[in-house]
Amino acid sequence: MQKLLVESQREGYFDTPMSMIKAFQENHDAFVIHARGMTELSTMGTLNSMNAYMSGLSQEQRYELQTKQGRPIYGIEIRIVDQDDNALAHDGKIFGRLQVQGPWVASSYYKHDDVSDWKDGWFDTGDVATIDEQGYMNIVDRAKDVIKSGGEWVSSIDVENIAMGHDAVQECAVIGIPHPKWDERPLLLVIAKEGVNISKQDVSGYLNDKIVKWWMPDEVLFVETLPHTATGKLLKRELRDQYQELYTNNELAGSSV
Repeated sequence: MQKLLVESQREGYFDTPMSMIKAFQENHDAFVIHARGMTELSTMGTLNSMNAYMSGLSQEQRYELQTKQGRPIYGIEIRIVDQDDNALAHDGKIFGRLQVQGPWVASSYYKHDDVSDWKDGWFDTGDVATIDEQGYMNIVDRAKDVIKSGGEWVSSIDVENIAMGHDAVQECAVIGIPHPKWDERPLLLVIAKEGVNISKQDVSGYLNDKIVKWWMPDEVLFVETLPHTATGKLLKRELRDQYQELYTNNELAGSSV
């Protein structure tokens, strides 16, 4: 069995969808090892490699676990907290801001007086994550990209990863745009594979039994391109600026979840 290390790097990480993990395993006998790091951690923080626990799971359970960014490496501690910095349960369900600490985690930025990202020895990564009972961390979103709709959080990354499993989807992005009733609602932008016919109904139907109702994008728009940084990261701020008036400019303003 080949092993393939994938370091997370979407807005700091590339997140690997289950469809890709399955394809590497079933088509190339390549076991995807998810990892997550950032410069401030010098550089790896978590690793999701094969261990005794994972080897005891069914194939489908293992695929599900492989989508997570893994457990902290030696010397690194992780936790999730609420908006008041209260530690949250590690139950794999509760979302919270991901904080890390360790002897080689940065304690400040060079020639920068702002230390607001550090508190009581913990560094706030800017990510929103869950941590399960086994200590596996899963990035839900960047704090600035998580969609707040009707008092609930919607993970743009999770919806993107599921949508990427559709055979006709080349690339996609999910953003939250202002909504007069729900605060924000998800918008799904899709680049279709060349020569493939796909409709909004196809995408919505594919997502229907895979995500909860309030995560369902109110609209699916097909686009030719999506903006990226020089290193390939999606520029979601640019997309939010471009589509922020969508609900006020058309009939979507009356949409409900």
